[in-house]
Amino acid sequence: MVNQSRAGDHSWRNGRRATYLVRVQLRLATRALSFDDRMETVDFRVSHQAHIVVDADICRNCTTKACVVACPARLFVTTNDGGILFNYEQCFECGTCYLVCNSEGAISWSYPEGGHGVVFRHG
Repeated sequence: MVNQSRAGDHSWRNGRRATYLVRVQLRLATRALSFDDRMETVDFRVSHQAHIVVDADICRNCTTKACVVACPARLFVTTNDGGILFNYEQCFECGTCYLVCNSEGAISWSYPEGGHGVVFRHG
């Protein structure tokens, strides 16, 4: 059903279309960059203490291993015995691993201590 107040005014459509085209262009530009290129736009101030701790015993019983697939920095790796290895040093601190984990207590997540962590910069 067409909104009667906008039936004769197509400018709202053109604005929405322009916004859509900008979003598509941004997605394509992002896809054109390799993972390594994207990593070049990030600095890491690594703390001696991990801000994410993974309980390998709980992870062995996980059937989905969603954190391995979901982590945008690719920091989770499965081991031969079904556990998970995690490298916190290049973490984006997005919390995705914590959100997708379906095993309570498998991932303990907190922000890094002050002055440490990820620093995003434009490339």
